[in-house]
Formats: sequence, structure tokens, C-alpha cells
Amino acid sequence: MASPTRPTRTERDVRIDLAAAYRMAAINGWDDTVYTHLSASVPGEPGHYLINPFGATFDEITASSLVKVNVQGRVADGSGARVNPSGFAIHGAVHAARPEVECVIHLHTPWGVALSMLPGGLQPTSQWAMRLHGRLGRHAYEGLALGPEEQQRLVAELGPLDGLLLENHGPLVVGRSVAEAWMLMHMLERAARAQLRAMAATGGQVLVASPELASLTYRQWVGDGSEWDGDLEWPALLRRLDRSAPGYRD
Repeated sequence: MASPTRPTRTERDVRIDLAAAYRMAAINGWDDTVYTHLSASVPGEPGHYLINPFGATFDEITASSLVKVNVQGRVADGSGARVNPSGFAIHGAVHAARPEVECVIHLHTPWGVALSMLPGGLQPTSQWAMRLHGRLGRHAYEGLALGPEEQQRLVAELGPLDGLLLENHGPLVVGRSVAEAWMLMHMLERAARAQLRAMAATGGQVLVASPELASLTYRQWVGDGSEWDGDLEWPALLRRLDRSAPGYRD
């Protein structure tokens, strides 16, 4: 739940942050032409969230171009915009099950997809990975379409966690803010790249921290929980994006 000291979010705030997250995902090479999604719930409108219009690339997304939809999969802003049904199947299910979550990110990131193929998944081999220690579940691959029964399995496997590795598919993370979700994806992708590079260099033999040490590092990282991932980094990331691609706020 949000801290009572945090300022109230407006739809405009969320639109700007989500558009920025799309632009930075494109810059990082996390996009997959016009597929995959970052979504964010609309403040004051339970059951509604913002998502990208289908057919737009991530670097084209602006605050005003985001489409408002409901968790039943219907466009709710009168725009008649086209949206990808898979965005409803995953994002709608997670937003409905986790109303305390502002942002859901599911991407086909290069290293995240590779990690999703490993039976052992993410291991505590780096500090990035230890931030996510014990916070990622797994969901078995069941094909392209997510029907109601698979949606139920996916949200049950997610539970209260920070995310899932969708096996043979890619990573999914959630956050109490767009900034938090984006930073979790950033750390997951960094951790996956470090682990897979080390495994490739050594034939799979890598140093793995003990569960006790990984848990200690996680507790040291999150502290008392008053500061969320992204609180410090997000303003700096927005300043950098304002210098390189300011049109996202439009």
C-alpha cells in the first residue's frame, strides 16, 4: 500500500511516467516491434488502466496516446483505438487481482527471455539478482493465448510477489509505481545478463550466494521499506529523457 506521506497521483502524472517508461524501454532495446506492454492503473478509476495503442512502436508513445481500458478488455475512453488482446489477457488479469499495484510490465527483453528458458531461473549470482531474491515466481508456457483458466493460474503464481518468469516467454514485473516496476525490470534484465554471460564463460559454473546471504542482501537493500525502488532513480532518468527525447510528455 502507498505511504500516506506520498503525494496523490493524478492521471496526468501516471500518463507521463508510463510514456517515459515506454521510451526508455525502447532506448534499452527492450521492445519487440509493436508487441508487449507496460500498463498502469488510472488513479481514482478502479478497474481501469492505461496501455499502448496496438501498432505503435515504443519510441512513438506519448502521454496522450495511451489508451484507457478496463479489466474486461474494453476501450473505455471513447477513442475507439485498437489495442492488443494479449494486453488484456495478462495485464487485465494482473490489475484485477492486484489493485494495489500501479504498474505491470511484461516484455520480451533479450536477456529476460533467455533466462526464462533456464530450469533454474534467476540465481543469487549478483547484487541485482539478490534484490529480487525470493520475489519472483514462475509460470509454465501454455501457448500464445491466455484463456480464463490460465489467467487464474498466472495470478495465483504471482500472488503477492514482485513478478514472474513466464517460461519460454519472458519476464513480468509489477510495481506500486511506474518507477518501481521499471527499476525492477531494469535490475532483472541486468541480473539475467550477468548470470548468463558468466555461465557462458565458465560452462555453467558460477559463484552462487547462499540463501542466507541472499536474504541478508535483500533485507539490506530494501531497508525499512519506506523508500521504493525508483524513488531516487526516476527523477534522474526523467531528466535524462527530457534531454534526449522530450516529446513523451505530449
